[in-house]
Amino acid sequence: MRRPLASAWTFRGAMAERKTGWSRKFDQPIALPGGRRLVVLRDAANYITSLPKEEAALPERQAAIEALILVADLNGPTMFARIGIMRALNRGEVRQFNPARKDPRWGKRKLKRDQ
Repeated sequence: MRRPLASAWTFRGAMAERKTGWSRKFDQPIALPGGRRLVVLRDAANYITSLPKEEAALPERQAAIEALILVADLNGPTMFARIGIMRALNRGEVRQFNPARKDPRWGKRKLKRDQ
């Protein structure tokens, strides 16, 4: 009789300890504007579903709800749900380009032949 590999036992042990469903935690909590934080998938679902009907009908909110359901039901990566929630929260924001953050290197270098 053959003994199973040790790695198979540790894999089963890790899977047994892993939480599934709506109690899974985000990798990093999501900070809301009011100071509240979304820590687990259930917090995010409660927040999204507590919004007014006209806000909940927006495509960004629908995509966030769909991502939450897929992650909770199919054990997908929580990063997908995080991205959906963040896009729904920052729906109206337009990112501004800040030229002070970019260091233009293209004007400083000289070729040896030009010296």
